[in-house]
Amino acid sequence: MEERTIPRAEQAADRLQGLYRQYGYLPYKMSKFEEYDLYVRNKSFLNSPDILTFTDLDGKLMALKPDVTLSILKNSRPAPALQKVFYQENVYRTGRDTRNFREILQMGLECIGPLDGYAEAEVLELAVRSLDALAPEWLLDVSHLGVVNGLLAALGLPAEEERRLLEALGEKNTPRLTELCLALGVEDAARDRLCRLALLYDTPAAALPQLEALAAGSDAAMRAVEELRALCELLTPWADRLRLDFSLVSDRQYYSGVVFRGFVPGLPVAVLSGGRYDHLLARMGRRGGAVGFAVYLDQLDRLAPQERPAVDVLLLYGPDTPAAGLAAEARRLRAEGKTVRVEREAPEGLTFGQVCRMGG
Repeated sequence: MEERTIPRAEQAADRLQGLYRQYGYLPYKMSKFEEYDLYVRNKSFLNSPDILTFTDLDGKLMALKPDVTLSILKNSRPAPALQKVFYQENVYRTGRDTRNFREILQMGLECIGPLDGYAEAEVLELAVRSLDALAPEWLLDVSHLGVVNGLLAALGLPAEEERRLLEALGEKNTPRLTELCLALGVEDAARDRLCRLALLYDTPAAALPQLEALAAGSDAAMRAVEELRALCELLTPWADRLRLDFSLVSDRQYYSGVVFRGFVPGLPVAVLSGGRYDHLLARMGRRGGAVGFAVYLDQLDRLAPQERPAVDVLLLYGPDTPAAGLAAEARRLRAEGKTVRVEREAPEGLTFGQVCRMGG
């Protein structure tokens, strides 16, 4: 038997399932396809505009799902309590660097219903713990659309001009921001605030005082800063891994509050992304709030594979070992979460974390 090299995605999925179950999130299963109309109506929410379609036997146009969140919102039933679910599903979309459709393994969770500050912070805690499970080093970039929306609303500009400013902010393009503000007659102080916001990238301890100064004068922006401060306080154990970054400006039609992206060394793109999407929930005819994130497991397989033993424990026994005692010991080890293989002799080539021998 040869030593097994397990893909990072498979390893990560095992760890994440256990993590989400620890927090009381329940697995959610769904169909591989939905009516095409669901995705057409919400195309700007999708990571990729390309959708793989087919015609059902009754003539209805269907799509292999390019997104999971939309399916959960469409098919789950509203409830008075929070709905906490996680999923491990394949989605079908074009890759970031290719025009070919791919079947992509994605994992994530959603928290939907009467959200409060703790429930939202718990989702962010699960995001950082997910990154911990993926790699020893990571960063989580965090933003809040309430800050951006509050500063833009104070300018009193038409929606199209706001969109252009938002685009420049997302690119951290301060020369473009300055050019647009001058053309639109934006006051110097407001222009300076936007440019400083675009360049802000620091830990919460360093960034929050700066952010508070930038938001002064806008009640909406200040409320968002306070929400962000409260979230960061609940994430204090990971404060050195958090970065406030207001170039994260997801679609304001769908996202309504905190947005975040997680990165690990060796990958040029985010391996985790999520946020608060109350606006999308309302568009789907649902009340309450919603926050969640997705982990792009397919990206992990671009990293060097990690090797691990085929089993955690190889349990060996002799001819006089009582079968009842052997079975009890194997059950005890498995109850600790270990994988256990029971053998009279060690199979050739089998890799294991430790070996236990039972005597008579």
